[in-house]
Amino acid sequence: MAEEEYGCFVDWNQMGDLAKSSGPTKVDCKDLKEFKQMARQGYWAKNHKLRAQVYQQLIKAIPCRTVTPDAEVYRDIMGNAATKKPSSHIPLPEFVDGSPVPRYCLKAEGVASAHQIINCLAGQFPDISHCPALPAVTSLLLHFSIDEAQCFEHVSRILACNEPGKRLLDQTFLAYESSCMTFGDLANKYCPAAHKLIVATAQDVLEVYSDWQRWVLGDLPFSHMVRVLDVYLVEGYKILYRVAIALLKFYRKHEAASQGGQGSPQQQDSSKVKADIQAFVKGIASTVAPDKLLEKAFSLRLFSRKEITLLQLTNEKSLQQKGITVKQKRRNVQLALNPDTFSSEIVSAKEMRDIWSWIPERFALCQPQLLFTTSNHGCSLNRFYQHCEGHEPTLLLIRTTDGDVCGAFLSTDWEERKRGGNKLSFFGTGECFVFRLKPEMERYEWVVIRHPELASSIKTQVQEDTASSEGQNEDSNSLPQPEKPAGDLSPFLSARHFNLNSKNTSMFMAGNFDSIIVGGGDGNALYIDAELNHGRTGRCTTFDNPPLCAETFQVSLLEVWGFQDAMAS
Repeated sequence: MAEEEYGCFVDWNQMGDLAKSSGPTKVDCKDLKEFKQMARQGYWAKNHKLRAQVYQQLIKAIPCRTVTPDAEVYRDIMGNAATKKPSSHIPLPEFVDGSPVPRYCLKAEGVASAHQIINCLAGQFPDISHCPALPAVTSLLLHFSIDEAQCFEHVSRILACNEPGKRLLDQTFLAYESSCMTFGDLANKYCPAAHKLIVATAQDVLEVYSDWQRWVLGDLPFSHMVRVLDVYLVEGYKILYRVAIALLKFYRKHEAASQGGQGSPQQQDSSKVKADIQAFVKGIASTVAPDKLLEKAFSLRLFSRKEITLLQLTNEKSLQQKGITVKQKRRNVQLALNPDTFSSEIVSAKEMRDIWSWIPERFALCQPQLLFTTSNHGCSLNRFYQHCEGHEPTLLLIRTTDGDVCGAFLSTDWEERKRGGNKLSFFGTGECFVFRLKPEMERYEWVVIRHPELASSIKTQVQEDTASSEGQNEDSNSLPQPEKPAGDLSPFLSARHFNLNSKNTSMFMAGNFDSIIVGGGDGNALYIDAELNHGRTGRCTTFDNPPLCAETFQVSLLEVWGFQDAMAS
């Protein structure tokens, strides 16, 4: 075997076509962009030895802490133990959270070597408190290492990466849990059909998404995972999100085919849904080739690494505020709403649960808190503001006299309207969305989420537009967008992070003494007058929505809900 130098841990009989080397035998490339293209195309995918050499080059280029343990450290620590036969009976550190070492076509001795390496890493990285992906990464890199010491060095460099803005492995429960929330946010935005399926079938959506990393690093067959690793070592953590979302899309397609149009899926225990996804991913080779999986992953038009990092940090901050920084018994958060005590005159507990599945994951640990209702507080815009100010985010629900139900998720405190002075000023972030529940359920998100091309490379001036309001001329209301200060609760999707090529695409919410408005640009998604009695709805550029009910309507009932920290109650 020509690759035996780099394959001493591999059971070549299990490798199938990957055991036959072909294609290029060397890579003459030092440019990162070129490396990225070659990795995506699988330039070294058919040559085990070349792949090992490329991995070594990529891992050596990772910027690391000044003191990062290397192969010599491993040999010094292990001493004579390195010459003894390792044992897979050595328990893994607690921080892997029960994740086993995937076999990945390794010999039994290779699995035992992975146990030995992981335990040595635990001694050298005492700051690691939660890293379920470590067994899978160690097992993969053993394929492409001459000995245990080289594998130890490679994994050490991945763990010790200190390049600003780049992450490779979660090493704390806070980082891991926030990544699960971030995945939920991305799934909600980029594969709504699959997200809707999970919401319909699982009792706890976050519990299902808590396995997202394991789908990629653990459940994927070796033939697929090694292609992911090709790109991961070049592009970093973002590729894991891409592949996991692609897997979720394929899973939904698989479930739709197996259901055969037999009505709505039944809700079941979350552990059953997790097991179904795991079984699908483990058997994916029968229906989806490795390159087809990557093609689907790269076709996703995700936001930039900067935006995803910002969302991750926001979710971390939310967890810290709730005191969730170490592993603890997971609260069933789907929903933090108790159907026995929840009471709304507009929506049922089931309908509120459906709305909850749309909101950002960091609010999933919160429970609905009724802030304002016209049935108790009267039809007064002043009282609306008095009861809603100081709360962020809020959920607006409207029932019309025709029986239609619509509303909006509003990311920002209504007090922000005062920053515009006497002008009717738009504020808020791209996490805002509008929806209707009756006659049918539909959500309309920020148009830039569905059409990222609207964020151009050309900087615009301070965005302003006209919000039409009752009894006023359209060009009399210039709507500047005040900057939202850094560090507030909802920085993700703030318009200031985008170079928008239209001033109408980021008009989220506005209010003054005689009206509240949601959505702007060539119309408003919702307009409510000062008496909270009459309203209008139409298409607007910001959400690209149709009218949410009759274009002019009378309000039968209006409610505003806040988000109360369920962990503190």
